[in-house]
Order: sequence, then structure tokens, then C-alpha cells
Amino acid sequence: MQNTAKIKLADALVKILEKEETKFIFGYPGEQILPFYQALQKSSINHVLMRHEQGAVHAADGYARASSQPGVCVATAGPGALNMVMGVATAYKDSVPLLVITGDVPSQFKGENVFQEVDVNSVFHPITLQTHLIDDPQKGITIIKEAFLTLKKGKTG
Repeated sequence: MQNTAKIKLADALVKILEKEETKFIFGYPGEQILPFYQALQKSSINHVLMRHEQGAVHAADGYARASSQPGVCVATAGPGALNMVMGVATAYKDSVPLLVITGDVPSQFKGENVFQEVDVNSVFHPITLQTHLIDDPQKGITIIKEAFLTLKKGKTG
């Protein structure tokens, strides 16, 4: 049975991406990101299915460089997110606007060493302008809107 809070958050994220005129999302699905994919199916945003998370992040980077629009990529929790590290670091160092959305293990299992549990925020913190763990739809809406403002301003400093 799907967690309804997760589905609502996923729907909210997709609505924001639509408002920001996101045309493409590059990704590779997995269990912990399926609510986002379910919400994306109802959207006009084109999903580009990649064969690996590394391909997804590099494709989003290339899209951002070619289109001057933020690139968006998606991966599941744990190893899926970690497979994006090199691409995220490359985009960060080159000031390429990139929004990376990853799944995570359910909050009630945090700290239990469950399948695919990784502290993704700690890994990505040094190579991003912002990292967030979004577990509340209202906060998530605010965070994603602010992230797009940051992406459109360009990296400073």
C-alpha cells in the first residue's frame, strides 16, 4: 500500500516542475522514487528513461548547458543517488543549474541500516548549493520553489 503523504508530496513536486516549465526529466526509476514516477505519469513533462543514474545526471547537465534551463534528474535512494555524485560534482564546479531529486527510505526506518539507507545529504552537501530532506509536502513546496530561484540566479562566490 502506498504512503499517501509521499504521493501528495510527489504530486506537489511535479506541479512545481510544471509551473517552472520543466520540459524534460532524466532518470532511472527504483522503488523509493516510484511515487514521483506515478505523479509524473499524469504530467506533460517528458521523462527520458536512462540506463543508469550516471547517464541521467550527465544528460540533465548537458540539457542545462544546451538550453540554458535548469536540468532535472531523478534517482532512487541509496546506491541510485550515489551513482549521481560525479555528475553532480561536475555540474557544481561548472556552475550548471541542476535539480537532483532522489528517493529515500521511509523515515520510520532511518538509522536502522535498512536496504538502500545512505545519508545522501551528507554526501551531496559539499558539491551542491543546497541539499534538503523533504518529508513534509508544504515545506517541500517552499524548498523546491526556492531551489528554482537559486538555480535561475546562477552560482555566486
